[in-house]
Amino acid sequence: MGRFGPHHSMEKQRIDPPGTKKYAPYSPGVVVGNTIWLSGQIDVDSGDTIEIQTQGALNKIDALLGEAGASKHDVVFAQVLLKSMEFYAPMNEVYGEWVESIEVKPARAAFAVDALPANALVEIVVQAIRS
Repeated sequence: MGRFGPHHSMEKQRIDPPGTKKYAPYSPGVVVGNTIWLSGQIDVDSGDTIEIQTQGALNKIDALLGEAGASKHDVVFAQVLLKSMEFYAPMNEVYGEWVESIEVKPARAAFAVDALPANALVEIVVQAIRS
């Protein structure tokens, strides 16, 4: 379990593992009680295809959730921002594999935006509630 084990405090705690690359002044994640909000995750360093960037963003989400003592099974909502709706189907292939083992899949919104930080093709935002 990460540094943010089960507790009953409603104090706001920052999830910010060493080496986390940030593109603006924000916390990579915030925990209040058992609720976890993650900032949008992108991965432009792993490659330039939608599949690689989607998997990279999901890997970062897994790591941040783990740091908070949670996992993808605790995710209740995901928001997917795409550089183009042309990326919707291939993103869904990777995302679908990620959520395959989750009994109650997260609610989700996906849409295209004009631009993303660092010219990313995809950014994924999640909220989770630790069980």
